[in-house]
Amino acid sequence: MPTAIKFENISKQYRLGLVSTQTLSHDLNRWFQTAIRGKEDPYLKIGDVNDRASKADSDYVWALRDIDFEVQQGDVLGIIGKNGAGKSTLLKILSKVTAPTTGIIKAKGRIASLLEVGTGFHPEMTGRENIYMNGAIMGMTKAEITRKLDEIVDFSGVERYIDTPAKRYSSGMTVRLGFAIAAHLDPEILVVDEVLAVGDAEFQKKAIGKMQDVAKGEGRTVLFVSHNMTAVKSLCKTGIILENGLIVNSGLIDPIVSRYLKGDSKIFNHKTWEIPVINQNNFELSEIGIRKSKAKFEDVMRVDDELEVVLSYKLTRAFEDFHITLLYKDEQGNDLFTTYAQSDEISSNHEAGEYVLSSIIPANFFNWGNFAIDFYAIEKKTKAVAIEKDIISFTLVNREYALGDWMEREPGEITPRFSFSELRRN
Repeated sequence: MPTAIKFENISKQYRLGLVSTQTLSHDLNRWFQTAIRGKEDPYLKIGDVNDRASKADSDYVWALRDIDFEVQQGDVLGIIGKNGAGKSTLLKILSKVTAPTTGIIKAKGRIASLLEVGTGFHPEMTGRENIYMNGAIMGMTKAEITRKLDEIVDFSGVERYIDTPAKRYSSGMTVRLGFAIAAHLDPEILVVDEVLAVGDAEFQKKAIGKMQDVAKGEGRTVLFVSHNMTAVKSLCKTGIILENGLIVNSGLIDPIVSRYLKGDSKIFNHKTWEIPVINQNNFELSEIGIRKSKAKFEDVMRVDDELEVVLSYKLTRAFEDFHITLLYKDEQGNDLFTTYAQSDEISSNHEAGEYVLSSIIPANFFNWGNFAIDFYAIEKKTKAVAIEKDIISFTLVNREYALGDWMEREPGEITPRFSFSELRRN
């Protein structure tokens, strides 16, 4: 497929709290070095990375730094990352809302952007007038917009208010109409920021369906930013992760989402040690992990997958009434439940030797999200041989849904499927 968008060495620098340098000496120096001497902006050599959680050591910050990637025509690219990672800045540069400090973007075709609630809307103009204004900005003729008008209004679901000034629209109505305009006026490239989160569930499904049609049916390119990983996985084929203005990972969407959900935690779903992490009281733990049953530990785990927990350990003496307990917790550290191997499943009196213990968790037991496991090795019911908190963590993503199905998170951290029976009484 031909390349639709190419980002070449894109960087964006801001001075914290100020527009331009706001000092005469800095402005004169910048002008002299760039306009007169033809050299690089001297302030490009300074500046902190875009870490919003840390104290600044410089007046300058890099919102984006050295962004290089390509998007193929017809691809749906998910751009994910924490708040402040640079996602919106990247899309604003692509949409020419702001200019990059360094680098260039090569894009083929007309770009339609939906970056913020009410983007491009004039509050005093009616919904109908805003449709014509946005279409004209995109370079469409009045006849082209008129031909699409009924379809846009019908998709937006705001027909009753189409001749009402946009300032009287709710945020949800504004997003509905804004997305309908952006998606229906035949852009070659559709850029959508987090705005879909403002819409209700029914509109989100319609919007995702429309973006799928735009990409698959019409071969157009979509760049999609969202914190809703279910929507990202439903829509996107590939993705990139931004952290502090840098691309830290890119590739197919499943492993990208899994990597993002794990975050920067050093605790993952599988650990092995050549030198056991626990080596005390004649007990040695050399491996613990959780995975999709009969799969690799690197594979994405979904809520509707059967899961397998595996442990490898060694006893250097005989143990009496020995068992291993696992405490499952949610991402806030709240205890969910405890499980351990029953005495009829493993020998309660263990001779010295090496052992492998496995356990199966049925599909559809956990909700989607992040979880952690505490490890306990117990002897004689009360004596703790070894304890390791948060020894591993794991992430479950939502099941695959058909378009139009419920995609939101059910309440609760576990969602076991119980058997029900129904009797009709008449």
